[in-house]
Amino acid sequence: MKLLQPKESMERTFALLREHHDWFKKAIPLIASENVTSPAVREAMISDFQHRYAEGWPGERVYAGCKYIDQVEIITMNLAKELFKAEHANVQPISGVAANLAMYTALTKPGDTMMCLAIPCGGHISMGKEKFGGTAGAVHGLNVEYWPFDEHRMNIDVDAAAKKIKEVKPKLALFGGSVFLFPHPVEELGEVARDVGAYVAYDAAHVSGLIAGGQFQDPLREGVDVMTCSTHKTLPGPQHGMILCKKELADVINKAVFPGVVSNHHLHAVAALAVALAEMLEFGREYTAQIVKNARALGRALHERGFDVLCPDQGFTSSHTIVVDVTKYGDGGTLEQKLEQANIILNRNLLPWDIKEGRHY
Repeated sequence: MKLLQPKESMERTFALLREHHDWFKKAIPLIASENVTSPAVREAMISDFQHRYAEGWPGERVYAGCKYIDQVEIITMNLAKELFKAEHANVQPISGVAANLAMYTALTKPGDTMMCLAIPCGGHISMGKEKFGGTAGAVHGLNVEYWPFDEHRMNIDVDAAAKKIKEVKPKLALFGGSVFLFPHPVEELGEVARDVGAYVAYDAAHVSGLIAGGQFQDPLREGVDVMTCSTHKTLPGPQHGMILCKKELADVINKAVFPGVVSNHHLHAVAALAVALAEMLEFGREYTAQIVKNARALGRALHERGFDVLCPDQGFTSSHTIVVDVTKYGDGGTLEQKLEQANIILNRNLLPWDIKEGRHY
């Protein structure tokens, strides 16, 4: 691409935006980490809040000019607490990764051990080991141990995990992930983790909307200390983050977020999140029930047409995600590109057995 003059660059940018919008009007986007916001959420996103700064806590800002910003943030926190029945909510993380990093900062020290999913088993890069450049290992210095995984059921192996908890004695037991078909055994393993002195946490980035709508497990009721999430997947809000926790952890979580990992926290996204949370309180149960129904229907239809959709004996999924092993058709990356050419937008992902069989992302 040649270097453009400023005016040409601006015109080209708007032309590409139009082309993108036109493309997605006729495309079928199926990426599980994406959603579409309402017009009301979009209106909040383009407010004057996007121009403003508000470091610190409402009523204790480093900057002036925040009297309305403070009120909106308090509304957003209250909505989050109501929706998730949480004792405390922090809506300042600018992403799910930032929320996880703040949680690591609050609950652990470098050198501590954390248990979580490996990436081929559904873990997220924010949970990764140092040698893979993951946030937990490379940024915060955690020793990362993986949950034993039942590949057939696509879930944590409870008996093997309980044994491993007792062996490695983690400081943090983290449930949740990025490829997430079924509820995790929080109740079964939470007490085992607490017995060795661990905090119990849950990354709900993908399923926060399903949790809010009563269509998935409820980690806070099942006893987790902290739940992190992004706010733009099954919860149809802006690209932002959030932390929900027990009240006794509120202070340490708040300090880990600011000044720990966030400065200004994208105030327009906070306002948009308030709108999305209000919408979920009003419409979330019906909305998320349809999400799960749609995912199961797609899994069943593909399975009936000969595709190797995982977990047919479990109804394919209890979430918004289905997983298809495409090995007999080729590698995931090549198929992803071919489907994009047909305006079907989805994403490849590692399966638990891929790396040991010589297939990489």
